[in-house]
Amino acid sequence: MSETNTVSRDATGPIVREKSTRTLVAVEGISKYFPVRTGFFSPPDLLRAVDHVSLRVRKREVLGLVGESGSGKSTLGRLFLRLYEPTAGKVVFDGKDLSRITAAELRALRRRMQMIFQDPYSSLNPRMRIREIVAEGIQIHKLAKTKREETERVAALLTKVGLTPDVMDRLPHEFSGGQRQRVGIARALAVDPDFIVCDEPVSALDVSVQAQVVNLLSDLRENLGLSYLFISHDLRVVQHLCDRVAVMYLGRVVELAPRDELFEHPRHPYTDVLMNAVPSVSGQKKKLAVLLDGEPPSPLRPPPGCAFHPRCPRAIKGTCDKDVPKLEAIGPDGEHRVACHNPVP
Repeated sequence: MSETNTVSRDATGPIVREKSTRTLVAVEGISKYFPVRTGFFSPPDLLRAVDHVSLRVRKREVLGLVGESGSGKSTLGRLFLRLYEPTAGKVVFDGKDLSRITAAELRALRRRMQMIFQDPYSSLNPRMRIREIVAEGIQIHKLAKTKREETERVAALLTKVGLTPDVMDRLPHEFSGGQRQRVGIARALAVDPDFIVCDEPVSALDVSVQAQVVNLLSDLRENLGLSYLFISHDLRVVQHLCDRVAVMYLGRVVELAPRDELFEHPRHPYTDVLMNAVPSVSGQKKKLAVLLDGEPPSPLRPPPGCAFHPRCPRAIKGTCDKDVPKLEAIGPDGEHRVACHNPVP
């Protein structure tokens, strides 16, 4: 199936793309539970970091993943890459079930799946030169026949991310945060990936630098045909960059929709609060439609039924506190899905 990817943007508005249809990577019924010992003599409890999530990222798509701290976003990102072994469920990459392939096949596929980390300093080895950091993947996957070819590839990658080749022999501490993140992006690109998990890639950067890095990621996505899972708590960045957005709460996806539809008409009460807290162009927050009470429950002891019901102003007693809602389509095209017994009209 042929795909077109027409893109338009203005100076401040969100990026607009035609929809892609082919699935590149998907998680199906994926869960990850971590044993946590709460007492010396007591058996370990299970922390349900991700609980029965199904999501797909399409070819050349940016899927945003948002939610409060502790909602399971980063764990889910690592499950997409098989950096964590799932407790249940499976990961399918380009039609291949990653749980059913050999170790050699998985190593080969890792070339096509990379990650950009949150902290651009701690993710770089402080003792390694920039050329060594960027060339590491090239060496592992034998992508250069000679040392000269390797150096040329590193120089081209640094140029592609907005740095100059003459920085190759410098150390990470000699760079600013934004420059270090560009090195991290160059390292991810070094093996010619198709899919990149971006785990809060701009949250550790100064506000003045964030827009530059976001625009770089957008340009690379367009020029190289990349797909991103973009994890962020900054909804303004998500609104600018992403095509669709998934909202997580306590290990589950509670809403999934095209970006514009989600920001204009959120249907889950939790999403409604998140979206109404996004600052407007004038810098002022919108009036909150709902005020949440309390903190999110512990994933060690999630409440019965819908995990959001203790904080939800639309909760239905006898239903929301007993039955776990399924992520179901609303609307004729099935693109907008919500897990709620009493969604926002």
